[in-house]
Amino acid sequence: MSEHDIEDVDLLVVGGGKAGKSLAMDRAKAGWQVVMVERDKIGGTCINVACIPTKTLVGSARNLLAAHHAAERGVEIDGEPAIDLARLRAHKDGVVGAMVNAHVKLFADSGMDFILGTARFVGERTAEIRTDDGRNRLVRGRDVVVNTGTTPVMPDLPGISEAKVWNSETILHLERLPDRLLILGGGYVGCEFASMLAVFGTRVTLLHGRDQLLPGEDPDVAALVADVLVDQGVDVRLGARVSAVRREPGHGDVVATLVDGAEVRAQELLVATGRAPVTADLGLGAAGVELTRRGFIAVDDHLRTTADHVWAAGDVAGSPQFTHASWNDFRVLRANLAGRDAVTAGRLVPHTVFTTPELARVGLTETEARAQGHDVRVARLPVTAIPRAKTSHDSVGVWKAVVDAATDQILGAALLGNNAGEVISAVQMAMLGGLPYQQVRDAVLTHPTMGEGLNLLFDSLD
Repeated sequence: MSEHDIEDVDLLVVGGGKAGKSLAMDRAKAGWQVVMVERDKIGGTCINVACIPTKTLVGSARNLLAAHHAAERGVEIDGEPAIDLARLRAHKDGVVGAMVNAHVKLFADSGMDFILGTARFVGERTAEIRTDDGRNRLVRGRDVVVNTGTTPVMPDLPGISEAKVWNSETILHLERLPDRLLILGGGYVGCEFASMLAVFGTRVTLLHGRDQLLPGEDPDVAALVADVLVDQGVDVRLGARVSAVRREPGHGDVVATLVDGAEVRAQELLVATGRAPVTADLGLGAAGVELTRRGFIAVDDHLRTTADHVWAAGDVAGSPQFTHASWNDFRVLRANLAGRDAVTAGRLVPHTVFTTPELARVGLTETEARAQGHDVRVARLPVTAIPRAKTSHDSVGVWKAVVDAATDQILGAALLGNNAGEVISAVQMAMLGGLPYQQVRDAVLTHPTMGEGLNLLFDSLD
């Protein structure tokens, strides 16, 4: 292709994750000429193989758990509650399919030029796009945004490639629920799938090489999550480092060999050891875009790359790997493309681990706060003390908050319990508003709600 073949547009977006697709639709509606290319997941990873399908399945697991405990709540169910795999898969696929179809319409209505295909940079702000229907297009953007996300990591273990193991995306095909499952990795993904599948009735063994689950959490909080999983029937093995994997002949069991020589076997193995940025084959060097040592696109606080008028957002830019962080990246990009001065530095990003019950956290852990030199006070509350938990017979968990002893400012919180992901937003708002913990403690909160537990949590400091 020659210079004459180049299509010049106002904005070229490579990768349609939350930040990229939101920016593309926004700018197209504003009258910009926009091209967005997505390789295979219309709507992005979250909708297709992450947040939406997994949380749909978590919801089903919680319904099953509630059904098992229906009698103690005065509800009679005829027969033993059980999973119907075909209906479970149809439910998950229906939710995902509806959201994908909605995005197709949203993309068209915005006026953008949406392309299913693969892009590779061949020069400054210029990408060659191979469309799914076999055409080639050469597109140059006045501004370019890369939002290609991440993909599951497969550890470098002897035999693992030949063993035909699952990752966090392939498991969602739900061809069958194994009677026995090994999970390799005790981070967010490993813990969520362990909890969900144990509730579904699978015998789960979780192998984690470190001495605690969820390495980013306080040890006491991680230990509570481990206790929850054990109570659900998960065999949690910490310090269990795998040295090799094999599949026995005839699609037999998967066998994981540990460094101490012990072997652990199950019908299937789910690898949940993290995600790597999707940057290979993008030709970023031709565009002048540099990568970090870990392979993410190097950006500054404005999400600018090392190339003029080339930006990156979401997971691939090293942002926290949450859809809500990518959504905030969109807001930063939109402001900066309009000539304003928005930055990602200093933002307060919460997260929720969707085990049952869920763990929600915002701000600093106790460990982090002490490491930063804060003199801290720690508030703790068993969920059993919250009236709403009593009415719902759902009282597993502990809430924890960290407060600066000198200023009474809330530094962070970790809430393990029912609806923790909803309640954490109230803590986040108090932190954003700079409220001392006493104002949350003394707030008149609706009774009986889980949010009312914040009164009790901060009461524990007095």
